[in-house]
Amino acid sequence: MFTTLTLMIAVLLQAAPAAPLNDALLEAARTGNNTQVIAALDKGADVNAKARYDMTPLMFAASNGHLDVARTLVTRGANVNAVDSFYKMRAVDLALTNRHPPIAIFLLQNGSGGADAILMAAADSGDLELARAALRPDVSRDTLQTAMLVAANTKRTEVAAAIKAALDARPAAPAPPVVAADPSAFPRYAGTYRDAASGLTIAVSVDSGALMMQIQGQPPLALQARGDGSFGVAPVPAFSARFGDGNPAPTMAIVQGPVNVTMPRVDATAPSAAGAAPAAAAAPAAAAATTPPAPSPTARTAPRNWPSFRGDGASGNGDGQRAVSEWDVASGKNIKWKTPIPGIANSSPVVWGNRVFVTTAISKAGDNTFKTGAYGDVTPVNDLSSHEWRIYCLDKASGKVLWERVASSAAPKTKRHTKGSQANSTPATDGRRVVAAFGSAGLLVAWDMNGKQLWRTELGTIDSGWFLDPTYQWGHASSPIIYGSSVILQADMQKGSYLAAWDLATGKQLWKTARPDEISTWGTPALARTADGRDELVTNGTKIRGYDPKTGALMWTLGPNSEVTVATPVVGHGMVYVTGGYPPVRPIYAVRPGGKGDISLSNSATSSAAIGWSNSTEGTYIPTPLVYGDRLFTLNNNGVVTIYDARSGERVFRGRVGSGGTFSASPVAADGRLYVASEDGEVYVVAAAPGLTQIAKNDMKAVIMATPAISDGMIIVRAIGFVFGIGE
Repeated sequence: MFTTLTLMIAVLLQAAPAAPLNDALLEAARTGNNTQVIAALDKGADVNAKARYDMTPLMFAASNGHLDVARTLVTRGANVNAVDSFYKMRAVDLALTNRHPPIAIFLLQNGSGGADAILMAAADSGDLELARAALRPDVSRDTLQTAMLVAANTKRTEVAAAIKAALDARPAAPAPPVVAADPSAFPRYAGTYRDAASGLTIAVSVDSGALMMQIQGQPPLALQARGDGSFGVAPVPAFSARFGDGNPAPTMAIVQGPVNVTMPRVDATAPSAAGAAPAAAAAPAAAAATTPPAPSPTARTAPRNWPSFRGDGASGNGDGQRAVSEWDVASGKNIKWKTPIPGIANSSPVVWGNRVFVTTAISKAGDNTFKTGAYGDVTPVNDLSSHEWRIYCLDKASGKVLWERVASSAAPKTKRHTKGSQANSTPATDGRRVVAAFGSAGLLVAWDMNGKQLWRTELGTIDSGWFLDPTYQWGHASSPIIYGSSVILQADMQKGSYLAAWDLATGKQLWKTARPDEISTWGTPALARTADGRDELVTNGTKIRGYDPKTGALMWTLGPNSEVTVATPVVGHGMVYVTGGYPPVRPIYAVRPGGKGDISLSNSATSSAAIGWSNSTEGTYIPTPLVYGDRLFTLNNNGVVTIYDARSGERVFRGRVGSGGTFSASPVAADGRLYVASEDGEVYVVAAAPGLTQIAKNDMKAVIMATPAISDGMIIVRAIGFVFGIGE
């Protein structure tokens, strides 16, 4: 019996993988400690151990650029073709996404799939060595042809030549058949087609009996019929287009190499005769009318404050505050003042009476690295030098600095995103005190209106970042809100997320509620009122939750939601609107406050007693939505605005603001107009109605990430490096 028991214990010990060993291997692969990787493997760690979302040690090593670790893992049997369960990416894809071509080349040389996508990336970047590694027999002819065209068009001559040589070495492919087409059918295909997610726009028109296609300003190409409703383009053999009736709008499905997308037609009606397509409903708002109609007049109201992120309750409503619609930085038209603010910050301005408050973080190393635009780079800015976190109080009329205070001078506790700052959180004020959160400094600080510090509390490290790999730190961004005599802060991070309240007068903590299953989020909580008159605090996150703001008690939860959430919930018409624009779902929920327990929708339901309406695919990512009148406005990062009936969820209109660019600031409204600021510094003023007629375009000539404030005849615009006061 003793022998049997000993054998059983030995078998169990051998069979049970030591979780700590696997964890040690995963961590060593993340950090690039090859010695520890080897030690963990020698002790029996699983070379293909899985972390959250099936991330393997090789994926972590590839994502973080640790070539020596990748070599060790592959030598020890790592699966180079393992795919994570979230992005569906191999290690080679993660390596290239995070700009580590040598690792991508190594993995391709050691059996990794994904050569088609890697070749396209090499054609776009001009990386000849990467292209050669990807030029394998398993790469499709369509990909070769498309990649060669991309490389040639972008003047990557060496890469184009290498791809052409590989293509010429392949046996000739049969030419696609060109069939006779009925030109009388062409007008029903004509129109403007757009993919809302990417912004890709294709105009199809009829010219001299031929069906023509033009992609976003490129030279027009003639479409050649290949079958009923199916067309190709002679210079691009890998391209095909198929037109369909669609519901509710006609569609154009295009395939070119790895690209496969179906786009609806966005113009109101198809042309009835030969000629150019009509102006598209989702075209730039400026095309909607030659002379913009005047917005509906709004009666002037008493001066209102803008006390927190996007004003009172994050409503973004500046009606009756005499906001101007046109100004010009170059000439000074309607520019009342321009005040320089050192450092970089994404925090928005707040206003109380004649005072404007802004925060900033100043790197003593002078690293103001900042990258705007649409991109997927998750690598943070590696500046952990000493920083100063400051708050400034400006005179609203003149922009003069009335006082400034240094909240802290120290090294940040975390790195920041390339599109973020070390001062992302907007302060909040009740007219007696102003409170600011500095997440990367681990501080919550309160001053009186004259700059006297009232209290400060240490928050510790708020380590917010990429859910897939905690080494990618992006920084905290949720802003404090004032509720009665308390201030509330949402602090979501890789581990240890919480929601907490402090006494506004003393800084004493009133309550703290753990959010143990929540990861990093960046939205600000919202206050709502239930049908029976109770207050409720609503937070965005991987699950949307409702809390009692007096005690922090959890009342209800709702899912599913996006894995990365940034937008703040907004209140209107007895509902709270919450959006998420990141996988695995991109929902919009119109939640009725007062729910209990799990209020998630069942099966394919889109509404319930707790949820007025929902939409599982059209949620937006960074900008906070806007409830204005009877409409809900959502703004996508690419400038696409969608208007819904706020009560029913019916889509009323979809159109694009501007003609391109990326948008992170949230829209605000005043007197029938929307104010929408792009990252490039262009503030578009459009009618807050279907059509989104452009009224003005105001170029601030500086990067804008913060949301403008509107109060008593002034628009306060925060740009990187400056704050502007705009008014008559």
